[in-house]
Amino acid sequence: MNTDEILIKKIISGDEEALNLLVKKYYKLVYGFVYRKIGNYHMSYDITQEIFIKMIKSIKKYKHKNNFINWLLKIAVNHCNDFYRSNKNKEHVPIDNFYSLESDSDPHKEWLQKIDGEVIRKLVLTLPDYQRDVIILRFYNQLKFKEIADITKCSESTAKSRYRQGLARLKLLIKEDKHFE
Repeated sequence: MNTDEILIKKIISGDEEALNLLVKKYYKLVYGFVYRKIGNYHMSYDITQEIFIKMIKSIKKYKHKNNFINWLLKIAVNHCNDFYRSNKNKEHVPIDNFYSLESDSDPHKEWLQKIDGEVIRKLVLTLPDYQRDVIILRFYNQLKFKEIADITKCSESTAKSRYRQGLARLKLLIKEDKHFE
């Protein structure tokens, strides 16, 4: 089986089949992030396509010391942020299955499972982008804080702080929500 690095070397030398394999391998993951961040099905599809175009154009800049998926997610985060800045579009779609984690290691999983998913989806969308990014990357992509810090261009302690602040804000919003009175 081809590793990402082998595929990247083949792509740089012009191998379209390697490009197709790499895109196919990561398409759902990138689209999932974009959809949770942007929210609109069609718009997310278009933005995902743009992200892969950016990936193709900058694949020669990829440094093999980094994890490829983190590099690709960094492109996705930056592109989504650029989208918001350029369009000033703050309409988001709810995050699906926010609390469906595969790992039981996160202490917040139990708390999140007690809460109606629709409420969580709406409340997550009220978080500032920098907190929403950390929460999406942590819960959906199950990335470590070091990886999240690299993707979001902040320190590891800042990523942890944003995560804690985002969860604290969610807890506060849930307490204020009439749904839970």
